[in-house]
Amino acid sequence: MSDVLVEKQGKILILTLNRPESLNAFSEDMLIGLREQLQQAGEDDSVKAIVIRGSGRAFSAGGDVKSMASRTDITSLYEHVGHLNQCILTMQEVEKPIVAAVHGYAAGAGFNLALACDFILASDESKFILSFAQVGLISDGGGLHFLPKILGPHKVKELFFLAEPITAKEALALGIINRVVPIEELQDEVIIFAARLSQGPLKAYGKMKKLINESYQLTLEQVLERERLTQMLMAETEDHKEGVNAFNEKRTPIFRGK
Repeated sequence: MSDVLVEKQGKILILTLNRPESLNAFSEDMLIGLREQLQQAGEDDSVKAIVIRGSGRAFSAGGDVKSMASRTDITSLYEHVGHLNQCILTMQEVEKPIVAAVHGYAAGAGFNLALACDFILASDESKFILSFAQVGLISDGGGLHFLPKILGPHKVKELFFLAEPITAKEALALGIINRVVPIEELQDEVIIFAARLSQGPLKAYGKMKKLINESYQLTLEQVLERERLTQMLMAETEDHKEGVNAFNEKRTPIFRGK
């Protein structure tokens, strides 16, 4: 079976990490397949929202620790992390909302993969752990980029250095994830959440996602100017015109992502 399962529910593309025997630890095929599916989704007008989830007992254990002991060629690690990096970059570039559905463990780079999504919904029994230090490694997959911007340096160092798991409830309180739901309701809640996103103004979502992601490297003046220029483009979209008409007609807008 494929390391990434692909399913379409209406306007929602569901990508399932599928190595349950290893808690969905990353393989080359998984990372390449995930990136290819994300790229295709970015170009597919019928896809309005994307869900990433894990099969079996966990979201993802990240790196495959069992295979590390047998590694003989260090260049293979360089290539593996390169595949992970390309996947993370593609997630940032796709101008469509990506929702992570986390259950069980999101560990190491699996945690970082969830962070690269636009939203994280987690089950009440899930746990998050930055386990790199336990095997004498640093973070990869963008964790050193994403997490300091959420938590600041001191808490981030604690999470990375001590590698202690945090619960979904703690992750919610820290602002790492968006929602916590009972495990038996997670998949339904994620689809409801993604379906709501799929009904929104996709062009505006995509441009806001891009500007939010870029804002960490930009000055206030640069953000203001990009907002100004992008707003001119948005004002010409069919979704904007529909939104204005719906407001004046006191009805719910029907956005088409155009």
